[in-house]
Parts: sequence; C-alpha cells; structure tokens
Amino acid sequence: MKILTIVAHPDDETILTGGTLALLQKTGADMFYLCATRGEGGDIGEPPVSTRDRLGEIREDEFNKAVTALGGGQIGFLDYIDPLVGNEQKLFPYTDKIDDLVKKILQFIKKIHPDVVITHGVNGEYGHPGHILTHKAVSSAVSNIKVDGLLLYSFCADFPNHPSPRHANPDNPAHVILDVSSVMDQKINAAYSHRSQIALFLRRQSRNAGYTLTVPEVLMKVESLHRVLPIVHGTPDDKLVHALQPWIITSELSFT
Repeated sequence: MKILTIVAHPDDETILTGGTLALLQKTGADMFYLCATRGEGGDIGEPPVSTRDRLGEIREDEFNKAVTALGGGQIGFLDYIDPLVGNEQKLFPYTDKIDDLVKKILQFIKKIHPDVVITHGVNGEYGHPGHILTHKAVSSAVSNIKVDGLLLYSFCADFPNHPSPRHANPDNPAHVILDVSSVMDQKINAAYSHRSQIALFLRRQSRNAGYTLTVPEVLMKVESLHRVLPIVHGTPDDKLVHALQPWIITSELSFT
C-alpha cells in the first residue's frame, strides 16, 4: 500500500499525525510526503537555530530528519514560500492561486499513484489558512482523479474527549481513533528533529498550564482520521482501516 501525506509546512506531519504515519510505516506501507512550503515564515528557534534567510533550508533538513524518525519515506516540496506571521499572530495562506496548486498536487499524485492520501482537515486544525487551503486543494485534486479505490483521509478528526481540542477539526468527525503510544518514541524524536519549532510547540500549552512543559508532554498519544473521499456513512471498511486495525481504539462510533 502506498501512502501519500500532503502538508502545508514542515512539522505538520509530526505534530498532527506523526504517530499514525509511524504505525503505517510499521505495516509495510510505502510512505511518500509532499510539503507545500519549507516553513520560511515560522519560528527561528529560542535561541535561534537559523537566520531568517536560511530558515527554509534549515526546516527542509528538519523535515527530512523527522520523516526518518517516523520510519522513512520519499519527500517532495512544491516550492511555495510560507508567509511571515503578521501582527497579532495573524496567519496567511501560501498562495491565492488555488487552481495552480491543484494542478501541482494532481501531477504529484499521478506520479506516485498512491492508494491513500492523507492531509489537513477542513477546518485547518486551529484555523490555519495554509492548512485550510491545502485541504481544499488536495480534496479537489483527488476528486478529479478517476481511480477506483483511491482514498482521501484527513487528520485531527474530532471525537469526544479529544486530547487536543484546539487541533480537532469540528466538521470532520473521526472515523478512526488510534492509540499511538507504541510509537511515541518515534514521534518524540521526530518532534525534536524540528529544532527551530520546539519553543512554538511548547509555548501555548505551557502558558495555559502555568509552567514549562516538555515535548513529550505536549504530544498527542491518541490520533484520529476522517475519511473525506469517498464519502462514507458509518465505520469505513477499506484497506487503510484494515491496516490500522491493531491500533484502533474503537470503530463502533456512529457517524453521519
């Protein structure tokens, strides 16, 4: 089985769905990654690990190391530039030309011929415009490919008692809920690979907790997926679910 994960920025693959990807690698799946940007607009680290002008290069290297930590895979970039964060932490999409983005994603999908595509949720996890854009473009690309059996899933699907409600996509109910505790060492190592972003990973949750948390403390040990295409009512019965069956916490939930 070929898995293609498409994300907006380096680190999305680890923080939002790293455990799931590590589990899929353990099933023997061929793993492919496509990142729209090199995260040029993100944090540079505390203390800085890069100058702003070299951040894209540094984060590309971090992405490669994180994917290796998750079990490995082939990596591609779309070469969009990640915009700088604006005033009051305002975030921006990385392009306003969605048709061009869809074409580039289509070309990559046709080159790889994946069985499953995994990407951001419809709400962009915490509403990130770049994540929302990626979801729209990937959904459009997959809709335009007439391949029997091609599956599109999104990560950070919502379910009761989600371990990180801020990241849960409320319009994507979970079809698969996974216990990723068996691969947490890999997920932790992948997170530490993103050295420039570690302070960002910890900042909000440490502030909410009132003390400084560690990377292992902020990473989700339970992850989830929503099947976007083909649309399904009830629990999916497909090759991805079968592969992940040993780690599924429950498949008895009712979805609409």
